[in-house]
Amino acid sequence: MNIPKGYTFAVAEAAFKKSGRFDLGAIVSESPAVAAGVFTTNKFQAAPVLQCREMLADGRRMSGFLVNSGQANACTGDEGRANCRETLNLAAKALGVPADELLPASTGVIGAQFDMAKWEAAMGPLAESRATAGPEDVAKAIMTTDTVHKLAEASFEFKGGEVRILGMCKGAGMISPNMATMLSFIMCDADISGEAWQAMLADCVNLSINRVTVDGDMSTNDSVMALANGASGVAIESEDDYILLRKHLLTVLEELAYKIVMDAEGGTKVAFIQVSGAKTDEDAELIARAVGNSPLVKTALFGSDPNWGRIICAAGYSGANFKANDLVLKIGGVLVFRNGTPEPGDMDDLLGPIMQERDIVIHLDVGTGPGSTMLLASDLTREYVSINADYRS
Repeated sequence: MNIPKGYTFAVAEAAFKKSGRFDLGAIVSESPAVAAGVFTTNKFQAAPVLQCREMLADGRRMSGFLVNSGQANACTGDEGRANCRETLNLAAKALGVPADELLPASTGVIGAQFDMAKWEAAMGPLAESRATAGPEDVAKAIMTTDTVHKLAEASFEFKGGEVRILGMCKGAGMISPNMATMLSFIMCDADISGEAWQAMLADCVNLSINRVTVDGDMSTNDSVMALANGASGVAIESEDDYILLRKHLLTVLEELAYKIVMDAEGGTKVAFIQVSGAKTDEDAELIARAVGNSPLVKTALFGSDPNWGRIICAAGYSGANFKANDLVLKIGGVLVFRNGTPEPGDMDDLLGPIMQERDIVIHLDVGTGPGSTMLLASDLTREYVSINADYRS
């Protein structure tokens, strides 16, 4: 794995929810890095989200991330905010960095207060692990209902040398974004201004992680944060430099976005919902999300049932401005519906093999307008219901 220069990793078993697994992690930059973040727009924002927003607002450099699974520290009021700050104080002493340069993140059950005794007990193991821990360990520590840890990397050459990007995320349920959709951490060793890094992250998140849905629910803790510490010695100065770095950052985020939907709670399918020809991008988005969030479409995907009428129905109630007779539907490249009527042929026979695939492309063209979008959506399975019915047990 091509780990960006100047980063170390740490993990500990704190037993926040269950024992016998890593559930506390840290990523530390050896020198303070420019930092950027994109967060949930849920009105009930968790204590770590509020803390990060405050810390990033003044544009100062950051030295790392501190993240736990098992408890979200959301809807916990003033006590939760105080506990969040105290975890930063504890970790700062253990890791040897200033408390106001550690960005916190949490995931897990909403409403429970931190057990601060467990945090204190975990600090020694967290510090000791920096000699041996790697990114895979932290990626595993942030998992909740995820079945696999999720990493993506990129390395590429500039005139001044090699730059590396490494991303990790957790997410399998409560996935449907407005801004961000889970916990994701990006490390880069390029030298870039804070303003450019923030703009690049927000742009790339909007084109990747913001275009996924599992269940239509947006979390209280969704965060995507990124550090760039300049340890490669490569400065991002020209427009060409910016374009190249953005290209690879987007590739990393797109890979993470796909891995989230592929690992959706109980998920077996990934639908690539493409909408074109809409009057506006907003109309295209309405159609894609209506289709991707429809329980009937999602259960048909799970059953490998080519019930294309459910897709047409969802587009029709989406609220998007288009004419019914303009809609053309293709599934896996097979023309299914146009001019208000189904195409001739045995669609069950034509679409049957396509519906058995893991990845299924659903393309809706709704006119001649410039609006378009693409959304990744999972199916809805019996296991999803079981996982979430038993989540706290």
